[in-house]
Amino acid sequence: MKRPTIVRRPRHAVAERPFLVIWEATRACPLACLHCRAEALTARDPRELDGADARRVMEQSAAFGRPGPLFVITGGDPFQRADLTELIAYGTSLGLRVAVSPSGTPTLTRENLAAVRDAGAVALSLSLDASTAARHDAFRGVPGVYERTLEGWRAARELGLKVQVNTTVSRDGLEDLADIADLVRREGAMLWSGFLLVPTGRARGMDPLTPAEIEDVLHFLHDCGAVMATKTTEGHHFRRVALQRTVLDARGERPALGPLYERLRARAGDLGFFEGARRAVRRAPMDVSSGRGFVFVSHTGEVHPSGFLPLSGGNVKDRTLTSVYRESELFASLRDPALLRGRCGACEYRGVCGGSRSRAYGATGDVLAADPYCAYEPGSFPYPREVAALTESTICRAPSLPYVP
Repeated sequence: MKRPTIVRRPRHAVAERPFLVIWEATRACPLACLHCRAEALTARDPRELDGADARRVMEQSAAFGRPGPLFVITGGDPFQRADLTELIAYGTSLGLRVAVSPSGTPTLTRENLAAVRDAGAVALSLSLDASTAARHDAFRGVPGVYERTLEGWRAARELGLKVQVNTTVSRDGLEDLADIADLVRREGAMLWSGFLLVPTGRARGMDPLTPAEIEDVLHFLHDCGAVMATKTTEGHHFRRVALQRTVLDARGERPALGPLYERLRARAGDLGFFEGARRAVRRAPMDVSSGRGFVFVSHTGEVHPSGFLPLSGGNVKDRTLTSVYRESELFASLRDPALLRGRCGACEYRGVCGGSRSRAYGATGDVLAADPYCAYEPGSFPYPREVAALTESTICRAPSLPYVP
């Protein structure tokens, strides 16, 4: 019997080509989100890449080889660009699979969603940070965002677009996670992603979760994965959790977790979340990290390993995206787990996890330092041989899903 895949890796060497290219089309956005990485403004920046620059970025993304990387157009609010559909169509003509990440603004209409679908977009991601309008709109800073997001979500599904739902895991919404999970299950989505905050942009002023709370959240997300497809953003230790839980489940043992996990499980049970249909095959997390299968091009053309890591390997106006990704010292260092320091450097999972480089840099100023929000102590898992066997036999190079940033 074939063993299930626990962690997936891109088919192609991540030193040669990224799995995912994110392009920040604009920073213009009428929302005032508490955690905004881009610290978005209402007006567009005159330094933004113009249409010709954007097409060159797409051409260089396609030059990595076929199949091309997933190309995600984000913001700000991408609908603030009048040439959005033209660019989607151009990227699609190059063989890129193009996705869009719009904001819950008045531009999120059925008409606009139909236009991006007709231009060739295959998927979009939407943000849902609470299970109620009052909480979500307070987080986003503008009334009406919750309802527009739900309306856009439903319209996108009716139009045949695949929808990923992103949820910011913040202290304000921590106890709401089970209710959000239930809402995502009921409305239907290709994927639910929990975003673990990075102290950058407006998020610098937010109260971070403790490592123990993050561990509880990761295990709750893993539990939810039995019912619907789940992943994390900037939660690379989710891959460690997947490996450890596979071993513990096979032995009939429960992980030792904290009160937050128990509360989330209890609330999900009250909602009936775990009742009924289960996924035939659990969605395995993808082994992609900052600069290692992932690249972010800013609105001004700076090439970052991640949108949450404000270090640049070069600018697409001066160097090609392919050369920055493959040859810059910054990107090369992030692909070498032997360079990691502290607990991340000593951890037996450094090759499959490596911690959040964005969070390490935001907290310490050292991009290779230990992720300060990981609770795991290297060498403390009691069944290392079982994990080692899983790592060797059930981490596969799998084909890409339509959209998994």
